[in-house]
Amino acid sequence: MLYAILCYAHEETVFAWTKEEEAAVMEKLYAVQEPLAKAGKLGPVGRLMPTTAATTVRKGRDEALVIDGPFAETKEALLGFYVVDFDTLDEAVAFSKQLSSVNPGSTSYEIRPFYVFRPGDAAS
Repeated sequence: MLYAILCYAHEETVFAWTKEEEAAVMEKLYAVQEPLAKAGKLGPVGRLMPTTAATTVRKGRDEALVIDGPFAETKEALLGFYVVDFDTLDEAVAFSKQLSSVNPGSTSYEIRPFYVFRPGDAAS
């Protein structure tokens, strides 16, 4: 089953890391990701740009409205995601716990099963 693991953290903390801090965190994250990648179970992984770069298109009953910034105002922002292929939710939870253990500060990982409507080829 495919799962999206959505990564939430305090944006001001993550984007304030020095290059050295960023490199150290990424090295630890790569170490957690590598076994999954070698097993062919790791899909795209991405970090989103800051919420200041976001644009929201919101539609109610009338025409769609374009808004600068993210829709929700929260302390933690959606900063990245993983697409993974696990047989069970327990495996996705275990992987998320590994990610959490190497990510400094306060983080949350939301795990959602999903299916692909259309694979696309934008990332290939």
